[in-house]
Amino acid sequence: MNEERYFLHFKGGLYKMLGIAKHSETLEEMIVYQALYGEHSIWVRPKSMFFDMVIYNNIKVNRFKEISKNVILHLKML
Repeated sequence: MNEERYFLHFKGGLYKMLGIAKHSETLEEMIVYQALYGEHSIWVRPKSMFFDMVIYNNIKVNRFKEISKNVILHLKML
């Protein structure tokens, strides 16, 4: 993966996508991503779930919304 991609979780956490992996048994595509806060934990989630919609406060929203690196830099300055 050449380009850096950043996402805002619907509950507010900021994340950087590290790449796409495949589950060793099912070959399902998984998103590998890292928290940009706390211990900077690395997580995996099925691609279909990562880009899915969820109901939050009775509103349908993206689970993760892509944001620009400039937004990340601005938020880190606050």
